[in-house]
Amino acid sequence: MAKQSILGRISQLVRANINALIDQAEDPQLMLDQLVRDYTNSIADAEQAVAQTIGNLRLAEADYAEDVAAAKEWGGKALAASQKADNLRSSGQTGEGDKFDALAKVALSKQISFENEAKAEAPQIASQGEVVEKLKTGLIGMKSKLDELQTKRDQLVARAKTAEAQSKVQEAVKSIDILDPTSEVSRFEDKVRRVEAQVAGQSELAASSLDAQFEELEDDTTNAEVEARLSELKGIGAGATPAVEPASE
Repeated sequence: MAKQSILGRISQLVRANINALIDQAEDPQLMLDQLVRDYTNSIADAEQAVAQTIGNLRLAEADYAEDVAAAKEWGGKALAASQKADNLRSSGQTGEGDKFDALAKVALSKQISFENEAKAEAPQIASQGEVVEKLKTGLIGMKSKLDELQTKRDQLVARAKTAEAQSKVQEAVKSIDILDPTSEVSRFEDKVRRVEAQVAGQSELAASSLDAQFEELEDDTTNAEVEARLSELKGIGAGATPAVEPASE
């Protein structure tokens, strides 16, 4: 997997607008579950690619260090050979001095070769180092995004369960409304009130009849007394003698 494609994929995932994706999804929970799986797989791929890129960078750095060390070593050999040549010439050994100068030139050639290799490797190492840092930053962003996704999913699942519970409550309330048990209570209450009214009516009727009976009794008593007094009057009238006036002298 090429570094650029990895970088592009990481950047695309990090820039993803989770809220917008949720709004567009027909089933947000399924979409988030899929996104979590995609992010997890992408992070695993990215980590593998980053590890490989870091490994390559470390190899390049090691090669660069070896080239720099080799250039320094050959520079030291060139200096030693040149000094040896000068000492030999000073002692009159011109031929031997030329031989060591030739060796110094070979060493200098080696030094230049390793220096050129190091110079060529330096920008590649710097570029690879920038890529590694970008990949590491991208991975951090992806993991942060994955945490956000998982949080969103958990929140959504909790909200869905709450909504489902509320929906069941609402359905239960609707079913209660449809059955309307209060109407049954009202009908029973009306029935009780009617019975109570009937009992009250019967009591009132019974009281009225009793009053009527007492009134009738009182009437009978009054009539009996009237009759008795009438008889008494008649008896007095029948047994009385007219008063005799005395004779005048």
